Amino acid sequence: MEVLVFLGSSSDLEVAKGCIEVLKEFNVQHKLVVASAHRTPELVEEYLLEAEKANVKVIVAMAGMAAHLPGVIASKTLIPVIGVPISSKNTGGLDALYSIVQMPSGFPVATVAIDGAKNAGLLAIQIIANQRPELKKELSSYRNKMKEAVKKANKDI
Repeated sequence: MEVLVFLGSSSDLEVAKGCIEVLKEFNVQHKLVVASAHRTPELVEEYLLEAEKANVKVIVAMAGMAAHLPGVIASKTLIPVIGVPISSKNTGGLDALYSIVQMPSGFPVATVAIDGAKNAGLLAIQIIANQRPELKKELSSYRNKMKEAVKKANKDI
């Protein structure tokens, strides 16, 4: 397994689909788990021990509201952590964004946009691609397809 994806709650699954789909598209081995920094901290630690043993390359952690999950994970591992703030009805996800992006010095968490799970998956792939040349080629092709889609859109309008 190369990427471990944490959800703070099963209600985050809809947002997580963007990450999971892109990991599947690039054939990156991953595992999806639900664990709460507040309700099940011991489960978070169990999954982190498993991740260390499995030589996981990147962790993606998604959480809403207080969104402590990515930071708690970053404090307990040296595996790079990408945080995905999840939107909420009360604040639109700004609370989660601030919780994730304001980590204290020494415990970095890369942070993507609110509900930006697809970009979290792509960032995880970019990190792994530094050790896998074939994956770097696939990413380059992926970006070229995006470029061609924009060129086609210009011709179509």
